[in-house]
Amino acid sequence: MVRYESPRFIGIKRRATRYVLCLENKGYPASLEPGKFYRSVPDRDAEKHLMRRIIDESGEDYLYPHRWFIEVRLPPAVRRALSSIDR
Repeated sequence: MVRYESPRFIGIKRRATRYVLCLENKGYPASLEPGKFYRSVPDRDAEKHLMRRIIDESGEDYLYPHRWFIEVRLPPAVRRALSSIDR
């Protein structure tokens, strides 16, 4: 887990929320639960380093290895339901 705030990330306009399914949590059992959906925050710098910015169990965004997650497309009703409990 890496906490990194790039100057381009701060103040970025909110884009459509993406959801990912966690597949692995090696070394971070309190932060991630395999089989659980998490919100993914767009971060081009992280993606260049094969990382993904995730809102984890702490409620904060951290970088985790990209391969630990699969991006999923959810039906609009499911996205709305998840969005209402994420905040």
